[in-house]
Amino acid sequence: MTQEELSYSATTQNARSILPADMISVEEARERILAQFAPLGAAQTPLLEAREQVLAEEIRAGFSIPPLDNTAMDGYAVRAADTEGATYDSPLTLRVSGYLAAGSVYDGQVGPGEAVRIMTGAPIPAGADAIVPFEETDEQDESHVATSWEQSPRENVRIDVEARPGANIRRAGEDIREGDAVLAVGTVLGPAQIGVLASLGLGEVQAIRRPRVTILSTGDELLRAGQPLEPGKIYDSNTFSLASLVESYGAVARTLDIATDTVEALTARIHEGLADADLIVTSAGVSRGDFDVVKDVLEREGKIGFWTVRMKPGKPLAFGTFPASDGRPIPHLGLPGNPVSAMMTMELFGRAAIFTMLGKGATWERPMVRATAADRIRNTDGRRFYARAFVELVDGEYIARLTGPQGSGVLTSMSLANGYAICPENVDAIEPGEQCDVMLVDREAPLPEPARLIDGARELPDGADGDSDLEVTLHADGKRVDVWGFPTEMIGRSVLAMVELLKGVGVPKSVQVNIRRRSNDD
Repeated sequence: MTQEELSYSATTQNARSILPADMISVEEARERILAQFAPLGAAQTPLLEAREQVLAEEIRAGFSIPPLDNTAMDGYAVRAADTEGATYDSPLTLRVSGYLAAGSVYDGQVGPGEAVRIMTGAPIPAGADAIVPFEETDEQDESHVATSWEQSPRENVRIDVEARPGANIRRAGEDIREGDAVLAVGTVLGPAQIGVLASLGLGEVQAIRRPRVTILSTGDELLRAGQPLEPGKIYDSNTFSLASLVESYGAVARTLDIATDTVEALTARIHEGLADADLIVTSAGVSRGDFDVVKDVLEREGKIGFWTVRMKPGKPLAFGTFPASDGRPIPHLGLPGNPVSAMMTMELFGRAAIFTMLGKGATWERPMVRATAADRIRNTDGRRFYARAFVELVDGEYIARLTGPQGSGVLTSMSLANGYAICPENVDAIEPGEQCDVMLVDREAPLPEPARLIDGARELPDGADGDSDLEVTLHADGKRVDVWGFPTEMIGRSVLAMVELLKGVGVPKSVQVNIRRRSNDD
């Protein structure tokens, strides 16, 4: 079932009737939202526009790559037998019978005692079975270097090194064989995959199309960036931060002009935003105490539920659908108006919805690490608190420092953060020095290190006995999975054991392996 075929049937709730006991968890809110999304349909997409999209067709090779045996180096195509016994002290001489550039095919055959001058990538001439690189001929001597073959063709070449059959030859089908299944349905197209598609001669491909997401900010107090600042007004940052998030997730953002707090203006903007949209995102007007005009229009124009989510920042949330002109239900995600709350709820709910429409499934989840808090993270009201933090690796340990004041209007707390330190609902505070979960959200965030060996482990003697003198600890997604004891000679086997364990628990987003030498008291 595609996104266009889904409809929303949740019961509309009046925000004024919701009590704290009616709060829902982040996971429940996300589950309700994701139930209304599915992968979008496929579209024929030019390769350079398909990066990070999901392949919607299996790709099979119509020919081999390379299609013919070809040379891996500039040099001379020879019969290996003709170079037998060649050394720098006792070189051999072959007659140069021709020249072959990349992109051409040699019209002839390499006979006994002959050589063809050949450039990298050119097909191997018939009769030749080896390539002698220039460095192993007299072309390495400056006195023999020609500006071009056409200007100064050669009659003979000195061979300084014996060539073995197959030397410096790339075989046909070495990369891909004709008929091979090259890329599977569901493959995310990165630069390498796009390069492979291009090597198969494909200029476009069937890929799940990018969602079109409409962004609308509401409020009489808002000005668009670039306008003169007026008393009592503030500039609209939500449109720009949310559109940037949407684009970073892989969707196409469409921004609308600000809607003022009137029935007519908001209704007009919503109808404008529904055109060709797969999701419409609004900010402001969903909190308890907001002007009723926003809620009234949302409820009148669509099927919208107003929720309170047990999280901070970002407690108020609206979700539902608006009917498009063609009858399709267009999902609507209503975010709080405070800029930090808007970004946080977009990250926790909008990202998952967009990734689902992209066909990327649960890959929306961010890497999680365990970090030591450098500052006190205070939780004041029993909600899950996402504290903006800067995370760095110090001596192999993650340290999370708050980026400053944590108010929902302090947008600089987001701009300085590369992660969100999470204080659970049932924890009053995380004190300095205590451990906490951190969700890494910035591409510059320090990702978990690969397997590490401490110096002591490297220095253990090869002849160690069968005692468990090494301790191997595996952490997946910041949590300890298991600890084993291994003798030194079994360290390779220990890595294989960890791989098998990961297969059982699912592939984590981050893995850290620590190997240390045990003390005599262990």
